[in-house]
Amino acid sequence: MRRIFSGIKPTGHLTLGNYLGAVRQWVEVEQHQADALFSVVDLHALTVDHEPARVRRLSRQAATLLLAAGLEPARCTVFVQSHVDEHTRLSYLLECTATDGEMRRMIQYKEKSARERATGGSVRLSLLTYPALMAADILAYGAHEVPVGDDQVQHVELTRDLAVRFNQRYGRTFTVPKAVRPAVAARVMDLQDPTSKMGKSHAETAGIVYLLDEAEVVRKKVMRAVTDSGTDVTYDRETQPGVANLLEMLAACTGGKPAELAEGYTAYGALKKDTADAVVELLRPVRRRHAELCADPGYVDGVLREGAERARGLARPTVDAAYAAVGLMRPA
Repeated sequence: MRRIFSGIKPTGHLTLGNYLGAVRQWVEVEQHQADALFSVVDLHALTVDHEPARVRRLSRQAATLLLAAGLEPARCTVFVQSHVDEHTRLSYLLECTATDGEMRRMIQYKEKSARERATGGSVRLSLLTYPALMAADILAYGAHEVPVGDDQVQHVELTRDLAVRFNQRYGRTFTVPKAVRPAVAARVMDLQDPTSKMGKSHAETAGIVYLLDEAEVVRKKVMRAVTDSGTDVTYDRETQPGVANLLEMLAACTGGKPAELAEGYTAYGALKKDTADAVVELLRPVRRRHAELCADPGYVDGVLREGAERARGLARPTVDAAYAAVGLMRPA
């Protein structure tokens, strides 16, 4: 069976974009068709200034929401990255395999470091090197596929390059993975800025639908979504990004096709109302199950403990083999 790995970073509350772009695919498809590992990649949250208590809180919330969305521990492995030491063990070997130029070409590094400098902040070294940790997340498990959005494809390509280079230098050690992208709603855009991704760590939240938003909050955000000049409802991402974003959200929630759905509307108001209704209904069972799991913290603890144990058992042989391959002595 093919193996997949994917992770979610606890840098903010999970959004509708996270759900439609990744988590729902994990729940409905990946956990049933592959040996799937899904991780809350908390170490990646440390690349920028952070509040320790918030990282812990968001890590637990993310894990609980993954279970609430429908990931089943009997079918897949759900765990927290920092609970498995093999990630950091392998990360250093991959830093020794990568080049400075490769790291500096990463688009996310360029964008995030520019924002940090613009606000007078310092740029942590880990922001430059974290793609090596991301590669370790994937390669430690011999993953064949990595479900990602468009903005993460570059990182998977780097992972492939590092795996190939390591194998050529030291002998075949790693499986070379490939990125796979969901066909629908790979990127859900901000309702107030439909040219920008709906990100969970954005400072402005009016255009972001969070999975734990109350129904009326969701409705208000969708009804206030930015649309476009004119009144025609057509699906055109270039000329009508606001309307296209709503149509894509509605399509993802209902199983329709954006262009076909557009034919049923003559006004923005009706489109917004139907989109709001669809999003509320989509998230209702997730919020209900999240509340149930929060009332039973011992269950979540058990899932994460067992998940880490299984992940550790899968990763350790590969990481030990990598250590031996590069010439490190085995412990006595």
